[in-house]
Amino acid sequence: MKIGIALSGGGIRGIAHAGVLKALEDNNIKIDIIGGTSCGGIIASLYAMGYKPHYIYELFKKYAKQIAGINTNPIIAGIKSIFFKNQQKGLCTGENIENIFNKTAYEMNIKTIKDIKMPLVIPTVDIINSKEYIFTNNIPKNKDKNISEEQYITDVTIGKAVRATSCFPAVFSPCNVNKHAFMDGGMLDNVPVNEVKKQGADKVIAVKFNADPIDKTSNIMDIIMKTIDIMGSKISEESLEISNITLNVYTDKVGLLDFKKLDSCYKYGYECVMQNIDKIKEVVL
Repeated sequence: MKIGIALSGGGIRGIAHAGVLKALEDNNIKIDIIGGTSCGGIIASLYAMGYKPHYIYELFKKYAKQIAGINTNPIIAGIKSIFFKNQQKGLCTGENIENIFNKTAYEMNIKTIKDIKMPLVIPTVDIINSKEYIFTNNIPKNKDKNISEEQYITDVTIGKAVRATSCFPAVFSPCNVNKHAFMDGGMLDNVPVNEVKKQGADKVIAVKFNADPIDKTSNIMDIIMKTIDIMGSKISEESLEISNITLNVYTDKVGLLDFKKLDSCYKYGYECVMQNIDKIKEVVL
């Protein structure tokens, strides 16, 4: 039996996915197929390349601020300028994340996504034609009618794929690949359970984050995160219904780029698995 896992987006909270993977390994649950959107795509790609969960955690901590390019306060100011000055571009090009991930791939002798052995799917969205595209190392035979074969992209570097799925609106500019302008995959497929299933998974674990409450202390980034969480939850309803088990990771109101809480998020992911380990084993083993 092949076990797959689908990791949701969620900004800096995505490091919790590394904690999830570490806890699964510690309990001898082998993942055969992996998919992820946005930050989930970052973790999924590293894992598929062969990096161990705790090392992924260390890499994420090392490069987190370089990946983002800027800190939260300028982002808040920039978002205000976008709304009030009608600027169209995001605040970062995303080149940092592309360069970092190409470097990590080359260290594993991987040049393009096709060089990865473990089945991997990373959704993104072309904002020009409003379609979902999937970066993958294996075009599935059992494609559904909603996604054509041309929407599966295999000839691309890992850096480009991760950059495309992580282009959070208003924070990053679109990622241009040939005729496409790609943005955050969470706009259409925040938890890619269906794509993981199409890669041959018999059982799929879905991992997502609960939306945090908004109160008087919330800032504009909190509100944006809440909005994205609501959208992602609605979009993901169908995917979550076909997963075999869904893990909701509690992250204690962590902001989009709240770097100070990386350690806590990793711990939250690990604890979520441990709290549900009996149920997980019952379902997937």
